[in-house]
Amino acid sequence: MMKQRSLAKSLILVVFATLLNLELSAQQDPQYTQYMYNTMSVNSAYAGQRDVLSITGLYRTQWVGIDGAPKTITFGIHSPLRNKRLGLGLNLVSDKLGPASETNVDINFSYTIPIDEIRGTELSFGLKGGFHLLDTDWSKGVFQYPDRVFNDNLSLFSPTIGAGLYLHSEKWYLGLSIPNFFTTEHYDGVQESLATERLHYFLIGGYVFDIGENTKLKPAALVKGVSGAPLIADLSINALFNEKLTLGLGYRWDDSISGLAGFQINPGLFIGYAYDLTTTGLNTYNSGSHEIMLRFELQQIGRILSPRFF
Repeated sequence: MMKQRSLAKSLILVVFATLLNLELSAQQDPQYTQYMYNTMSVNSAYAGQRDVLSITGLYRTQWVGIDGAPKTITFGIHSPLRNKRLGLGLNLVSDKLGPASETNVDINFSYTIPIDEIRGTELSFGLKGGFHLLDTDWSKGVFQYPDRVFNDNLSLFSPTIGAGLYLHSEKWYLGLSIPNFFTTEHYDGVQESLATERLHYFLIGGYVFDIGENTKLKPAALVKGVSGAPLIADLSINALFNEKLTLGLGYRWDDSISGLAGFQINPGLFIGYAYDLTTTGLNTYNSGSHEIMLRFELQQIGRILSPRFF
């Protein structure tokens, strides 16, 4: 037990040491306001952590009013296996930006070990593997710099391999992940050209406070890093009332403010919505971003599934 606690402390130090050494983060991977309900999309170690078969679908339309603005669809399904320490999941992402369509397909695998059985602390290791597809149609849109645009449409395939750590208990969680160790080609909407995607780093965390008999409060954060760019931080706070209604606020550093709402329709079905109001110069040209999410969970026979924040 002492060795396990020592291992957990060492891993926490590694997480924060890595974060402090990041120089990074520009948005190349899709971003989500409801990241706290879509954790497997950024950390493979989350696969199977909800203890039941969990299916999540999310649709995001960004910067409504701007032609060619990002539109993202995410589908994820994951579950623990018969050996409760093992988790398996599938994640699909379709992301469209201007003339480019990108698709990611990943299989996620996790292995969990107990750290402190009294407090329910566990450490999960995650691996993911899959592929990335990029298709372009340069006939779409009007370009500011036509000379930079390729004449021929492209269809590129590349493999993806990533890893993650997820330390958690019933009240809190902390995760660090690198979704893809390989460099891949993606469409850069600013440069209007293809660019090589750099390593992404994700640090995610949250804590649940019981502030009343029927009220829980969860602050959460997602820090994203991309080599050679400033850090991007998403901060949020959500309140859960009577294990049914969720209301929250979010802030994406130097980018937008958000309102979040969710409702637990029944023990196995949750619906969530988020609206982002842009705080940059782009707010003159768009009416904000919308995100809707559905999560269905298959209740085990003879077991009552209690709504959870994470």
